[in-house]
Amino acid sequence: MLLVAQLPKEVLSHQLSNGLMLLVLGMGVVFFFLAILVVVTKIMSGTVRTIESRKPVAAPASPAPPAAYAPDSEAEIAAAIVAAVAGSGK
Repeated sequence: MLLVAQLPKEVLSHQLSNGLMLLVLGMGVVFFFLAILVVVTKIMSGTVRTIESRKPVAAPASPAPPAAYAPDSEAEIAAAIVAAVAGSGK
């Protein structure tokens, strides 16, 4: 492996300038892409908001009807639990 001190100054300066150019170019591409991504996301958000505001509002759903079976006592509830546990095989 070459040490930095062993390289001629021309080669070292050329490599550093190439590295700096790659750094600036890479960061510029990423910044540009992220800026485009933000703009496109804002445009899409506004479009969806506009489309959603044009849809008619649906009527709220009616509450669920009461249960068909309501146990009369805690004994019936306990019996149902015991039957469920016994049926599950545990």
